[in-house]
Amino acid sequence: MSAGAFTPKLITTLREGYNRARLRADIVAGLTVAIVALPLAMALGIASGASPREGLVTAVVAGFLISALGGSRVQIGGPTGAFVVIVAGIIAAHGLSGLVLATLMAGFILIVAGYAGVGRLMRFVPMPVVTGFTAGIAVIIATSQIGDFLGLRAGAPVDFLEKWAVYARASGAISLAALGIGLGTLALILALRRLAPRLPAYLIAILAGAVTAAWLQLPVETVGDRFPAMPAGLPAPHLPELSLALIRDLLPSAFTIAFLAGIEALLSAVVADGMTGYRHRSGQELVGTGVANIASALFGGLPATGAIARTATNVRAGARTPLAGMFHAAFLLLFLLLASDLIAFVPMATLAAVLLMVAWGMSEAGRFRSLLRSDPGERALLILTFLLTILVDLTVAIGVGVTLAALLFMRRMSEHAGLVAVDPDEDPEQRDQLPPGVEVMRFTGPIFFGVASDMIEALRRIGQSPTAIVLRMELVPYIDATGAGALETFVRQAKAGGTEVWLCGMQRRPLDFLARMEPSFAGARRALTYQGTLKRLSADPAA
Repeated sequence: MSAGAFTPKLITTLREGYNRARLRADIVAGLTVAIVALPLAMALGIASGASPREGLVTAVVAGFLISALGGSRVQIGGPTGAFVVIVAGIIAAHGLSGLVLATLMAGFILIVAGYAGVGRLMRFVPMPVVTGFTAGIAVIIATSQIGDFLGLRAGAPVDFLEKWAVYARASGAISLAALGIGLGTLALILALRRLAPRLPAYLIAILAGAVTAAWLQLPVETVGDRFPAMPAGLPAPHLPELSLALIRDLLPSAFTIAFLAGIEALLSAVVADGMTGYRHRSGQELVGTGVANIASALFGGLPATGAIARTATNVRAGARTPLAGMFHAAFLLLFLLLASDLIAFVPMATLAAVLLMVAWGMSEAGRFRSLLRSDPGERALLILTFLLTILVDLTVAIGVGVTLAALLFMRRMSEHAGLVAVDPDEDPEQRDQLPPGVEVMRFTGPIFFGVASDMIEALRRIGQSPTAIVLRMELVPYIDATGAGALETFVRQAKAGGTEVWLCGMQRRPLDFLARMEPSFAGARRALTYQGTLKRLSADPAA
């Protein structure tokens, strides 16, 4: 990997030249995205079990660094819905200090992953797994907001099923004022998206909800009621409490945060590439996201990653360079410093309506429905990941989903790979020239651990030991260590029965690998052809 692969795109774009027109475009785009990001950061901070301040701090600190150090020209970073479930679980179990430590560890994991080239592997996570846990997260986010949307003051547990049980028991205490504010907010957002899609629908809806509740003096819970002592500005950076036991407990959560951050950052960068025509640097994007998460943790913020919707807004607003994302963070900081007192007047039902819309956007309902029409294996993978996310745990869902996807892929590979006898009708002239006791067999596909046992079984199926076996290898692109060991066992057992084995048509990569792995194959470097081997066996059966 070249050294340029780890050069932040900010440096690249500044080397190209930066003029007044680019500056003006980036400032306008940064302000536009800040207006969109403001209500989302507040709502996601609350949904995560923290407060609006943590959401805004994350958007400011991490948003600035993701743009400044990332590998995409127009990426916008900050808190996203993907983290809500895991963050809420960590805060419930270990408090905000535990979340800070998990985010800090996730940042270092992302940096190591970036320099190790893991960014190129993220694209191999199959769509049913990504869609399954994304849709599951969306359902959990929506469920977590039902209480505020209905004005229920009863606290709800973290568990999905228990939460709905609490809602059912408290259904007689629904606040009509909160429900009215929530429904009005939803209706306004949908109307603005349909009639005036260029306007910041979330911000307008939040302002309308706050003004309506204050003007009519509605008895609804506001942000100020729930968070009465929310300070303004950025907190001083500080290290979280460290202990070996806590690090051990939080390590699985840190890996989950890093996985989610990496997946969403790279997906967002790919979307941006498609909109701009540029190409992001996956390794540097992970490194920049890792540094941003470390900084967010030091300032007491939440996990952060690239945000697809905000990045798309940034592109549509005319962003030219990463400075647009840095301006977006600067505008959010100004709001945090100068207008934080106004946040207290926002009704919780209004923020719940915003998060319900966020959850619907995350759910990718159309893609979910299309995957339900795919083959049974992928359909089962989608549903299992979805249900595990909702009912068990996001970490378990990701681990099980990726593992089952790998096993499903290997099963499919093994169905199309293996050792088969060559049909005598395929080349009757050559077959007629062969002496008795010569068998020709062909490998189809890679020789890996999933098909290794088939080789030994093929030798048993031959029955009486032939004089020679010709293994045609021209269709073998890859051999792994297990496959090499099985091939060596095949040759050894054949020779023990008095059978000579010829490897023909082998490609350079598997040929070199065999010579390194098994000394007995060192002589296999001879470039034997299928036709030449048949001629030699025909002329000299003793060979």
